[in-house]
This record gives sequence, C-alpha cells and structure tokens, in this order.
Amino acid sequence: TTPFPNTSSSKLPPRRTMADEATATGVNLEELKTKISTLSEKIVLLKKDGGGDNKDTIATTVTELLEAKKLYADSNGGIGVDGKPYEAPMTKAEKKAKIKAEKAAKANLGKEAGEGGGEGQASEKNKAKNAAKALAKAQKEAKKAQNRLEREERERLKREKETGVGQTAFGDVPLIRSETITDRVWTPVGELGVGMEGKEVLIRGHLHTSRLVGKMAFVLVRSSLYSVQGLCAEGKGEDGVDVSNAMVKYVGALPAESVVEVRGVVTLPANPIDAASQKDVEIQITEFHCISKADTMPFLMEDACRPDCGKEADVGAYDGSEKESADGLVRVGQEVRLDNRWLDLRTPANQSIFRIESMIGYLFRDCLMNKGFVEIHTPKLLGGASEGGSDVFTLNYFGQQACLAMSPQLHKQMAAACSGFERVLEVGPVFRAENSNTRRHLCEFTGMDLEMCISEHYDEVLDVFSDLFIHIFDGINKRCQNELERVREQHPFEDLKYLRPTLKITYAEGCKLLREAGVTDQGDYDDLSTENEKKLGAIVREKYDTDFFFMDKYPISVRPFYTMPCPENDRLSNSYDFFIRGQEILSGAQRIHDPDLIETRAKAWNIPLEDIKSYVDSFRHGALPHGGGGIGLERVVMLFLGLPNIRKTAWFPRDPKRLAP
Repeated sequence: TTPFPNTSSSKLPPRRTMADEATATGVNLEELKTKISTLSEKIVLLKKDGGGDNKDTIATTVTELLEAKKLYADSNGGIGVDGKPYEAPMTKAEKKAKIKAEKAAKANLGKEAGEGGGEGQASEKNKAKNAAKALAKAQKEAKKAQNRLEREERERLKREKETGVGQTAFGDVPLIRSETITDRVWTPVGELGVGMEGKEVLIRGHLHTSRLVGKMAFVLVRSSLYSVQGLCAEGKGEDGVDVSNAMVKYVGALPAESVVEVRGVVTLPANPIDAASQKDVEIQITEFHCISKADTMPFLMEDACRPDCGKEADVGAYDGSEKESADGLVRVGQEVRLDNRWLDLRTPANQSIFRIESMIGYLFRDCLMNKGFVEIHTPKLLGGASEGGSDVFTLNYFGQQACLAMSPQLHKQMAAACSGFERVLEVGPVFRAENSNTRRHLCEFTGMDLEMCISEHYDEVLDVFSDLFIHIFDGINKRCQNELERVREQHPFEDLKYLRPTLKITYAEGCKLLREAGVTDQGDYDDLSTENEKKLGAIVREKYDTDFFFMDKYPISVRPFYTMPCPENDRLSNSYDFFIRGQEILSGAQRIHDPDLIETRAKAWNIPLEDIKSYVDSFRHGALPHGGGGIGLERVVMLFLGLPNIRKTAWFPRDPKRLAP
C-alpha cells in the first residue's frame, strides 16, 4: 500500500477558539454588530412613524434584534455588543408576574396605612406574612413562565437539529465559481488503503449508491475507476464529532450520481467490502456536502455495471435490438447507453476500456518514435476520393467538389517517400461512407498509420509491424493490469495469445487451410469474407496456438490502386493484412513509387487522373521505395478485450444511424 502523503488532510484539526467557532459557523461578529445597530435604529424609526400602524413590523424586528444579540453573545463567549455579560431581556410573562407582585405589595401597604392607629390594625407580623405570600406567588408565576420558555427553547433546538438549521457539516455547496483558494487537500479515492487508518481525508466523487439503515446511512462514492464505502452514523463519534439525525437523512436522500464531497476518518472494516474497489477501508463520515445534484437518471448505474449474461457474437448485422437477459436481471441496452454516453462512460468497465485505448495510442507512438519515426498531421479535406472508389463523404468546398479523407494514405506517402522524412506516423480520424450496420464497422474511426522507406524488401515493414504489436500487447498487459481486470468483471474474456515473432502465412496458405477445414468455395484469388476470416482465425488458433497473425500476397484485384504488384505473379500484390481473433485490424502494402505505373493502375480502377494529379506529380522528382499500413484503433481495443461490438470502444460512435451525442 502506498504510504499516506504528509499533507494537511492527514491530520485531525486542532482545537478551535470561540472566535474560530464563530468563523467556522459562518458568523462574522463585525457584520452582526452592524446588523444589531441597524435593527435598533429601524425600531426607533418605526415607532416614530406611527407605531400602532407598524405594530407587526416592530414586533418582527424586535424578535430579529433579540435573536441577533443572542447569536452575537453565543458566538462571542457570552459577551454582548456592549462588552458586558449578556442577559436576555425579561419576557412578557416575566414582566406581567413582576408587575402583579408589585401591585399586590402596594395594595397591602395601602391597606395597612389606612388602618394604622386603630385597634383593628394588622400587626407587623401579618404585614410581613402577606408580603411574603405575594412575593412567593409572583416568584412561582415567574418560575412557571421561565420553565415554559426553557421548554419551548429546547423544543425549538430539537426541531432545528432534526431539520439541520444552522448546521454546516452537511448540505448543498454554493456554485463553485473559482472565487477562493484554500489549503484543503483532496485524497484520490484510488489511494485510500490500510496504511491510512485513523487519518482524516477529504474525497470527491459521484454518489454511486446510498441507503438508510436505522440511524445510519451507507454510501458508495465512486471516482473514475475506484470506489469506497462511507458510513454516516447518528451520534457522537470517537473523535468527538456530533452527527445529527438531519445529516444522516440528508446523506440517505441525495440522488444517485450526484457529485459529493466527503470528509471523514479512515477505518478498517471487520470484513472486506466487496461492493467497493477499496475493499479494506471505510470512511467514518463527519462532513458530507453536495457539489452538484443529479436529476432523475435514465437508468441505474448498478444496472449499467452488471456483468454480461452470456457471450454475444462479434460479427454480423447490428440493428440495435436487445435480447432479454437469460437470468432475468435488468441490463442497459447498447442504444440506451449510447443515447446517454456521458453516463455510460462512468462505469468502471468503460473507464478501463478507454484508459487501455489511450495506452495503446501512447505505446504506438513510443515504439515508432524509438525507431526514428516522425509524427505528421495530414488534411482530412480532399479534392476527389482519397483512395478511389465511391465510399466517401462528399461536400461542397467553396464551389469545388471535395470529400472527407478515407485515410492519410496519399499524404503520408508524399511525406515519407518524396519529402525526405522516410519514416512517418499519424494518429487521426478516418471517414468511411459505408452503409454497414454491423458490429465491427463505423463511419468514423481513429486510424493509426505508419509509412516507411525500405531498402530492398517490404518484409522490412512487416518486421516493424510485428515489433510494434508485440510492444503494444506487452505494454497493455504490464501497465493496465487493473484496467484489464475491471473490464473482465463486466465483460469476461480470454487473454490474447500471440507469438514472438508474429506468425506469417501467405494468402494462398490461408485459403488452403480453409479448404482443408471444409470451406470448399474459397479460391486463392477470391476475396475473403468476414465469415471465412473468423473461421480462419479459429483454425490458426487451433493449429498454431495464437490469436494474432498476418497474411501477405493478397490478390491485386482486391487491393487499392497504389499497391505494388507481385513480381512473381501479376495476379497477386505485395500486400498484407493483420488479424486478431479472426478479424482484420490492419491493412497495408508496398506502395508504387513510379509515377507511370501509378497512372496505369489508377486507370485500371477508373480513377480520373486529374483527381490525383498532385499525388502522382509528387513521385516525378525522385521517390524512395516504401510501404506501410493503417490500423483501426477501436477495432484493436475491441478484439484485444474480446468485446462483441465496436461501439463499446468508440468514445461517441458514428455509424449510419447515429450522429449524436
């Protein structure tokens, strides 16, 4: 466990003075003193300005004045605004009792004075007795009045405690507008561990769940991948902090997914808390505030986090329909998730998927830059189709016909072979106007491309790709162990098997393996269907014990116009595809670097030469032999994790039916 950092959040707060208490409770004595003076002046003015007409206003103002004076004294150690010990003014009942006693005493004195000198005059003893009775009666009435007032005050304090009036240990926080900077330190939830027992911490996250159990509220607070349980129990804790019933009710009533801030002491539960990622610790809550309250949720996060029931197919058509779970439990469908993607991304599995995806991007750059590659950024607006064909998104570019790039192909070739950079890489968006409603196709995805010059054979490129993928796979397994397990909790999968170096077979050998397995209609020059790709992946796994391999020498009829023909067989090409679990994740080839041959191949594809004139011209001034390929990032993540749908690995997917959010 990582030692708890030596920060102010790791210490219990020192004992505070009365002035500190005033500040802590939000009472500013100077402001309160000014308020008392203002209220006094207001009462004087109201009495001058027709007191009878302002009777109710005067009474309200007097009450407010008395409350302000009492608050001032309570917050100032019992000293009033005049600098003397504060004494509350007599109530009406007390005044009434005093006046009554004084009248009775006067009456007795008058009676005795009228009878003085006569034989019937009361004795001095009777006088004293009557006065004592009157005083005792007055004192009794005053005591009753005082008891009633004290009882009413106790009831008022009880009501305020139950409703949370004046309490600052919980409640909604005013909108954070970057007005102040404090010395508070927040502890990341993922860093909470047994080594922090007894430490006070401050955390922030989403309220995953909350439940009331008697005089206690249990909460699960989630931040990114991590979660911790908190306990808010009514009463005075071991640290002397008083937790009110109102606070417990407030904690238990907050809507799920609200952003909350929790302060408390780390304790070790008797048994591990299976619902939390930080299973061995629990927070005894002393303060609980809401930063941002959530509206009604379109689905429960508990349902969104529930493990898959069975394994879906990862190929075939996708229409968004959902099957009822075999176990009868509620699960959130893919389309509902995508409609509310900002919520769906909060699940630990999705947090992990996209952290793994980010790591793949880093490992891609890391490996290639260590091999001398330079990152480039090419345009996504092109005149004409980027690689030929009709599957492009077209648009009007200030009166000219244009399209969105299907790949950075032409420009990365210019940069590597014609501009002297020799080895280039790019990570960027790729657009395909294919009306393919399948589980593995998107209309926009992230392409990871590389292009490099070769000395004599395109196997040099294949060696780089083999090293690259092994570097990526090793890096994920080493750096993302926690993330892999969080994905596996919801979407069970088998670890990817791969060889060193990567298995290589020819296209003809792959077709032969299929025919031997009973796929009799697969010819050496026929395109490979998705179904046959999956079958070949299973055959290769059984025969070679690997989920990752590549094939080269594809038929030239199924490759782009700029692909170099095979020198031994003009029906084949110097091209290759890489596969994970029987699905293609990379397509590449040696490129043609001779402008005349490029034009010949473009004509064969019926591509207007004027549309690719600048591309062809770039090879007319000396071009190096070169090759490369393009990788689909989302598909790599999908297949590495054994996920059934590429939409699970796209941040905000774009398919033929989805343009939002």
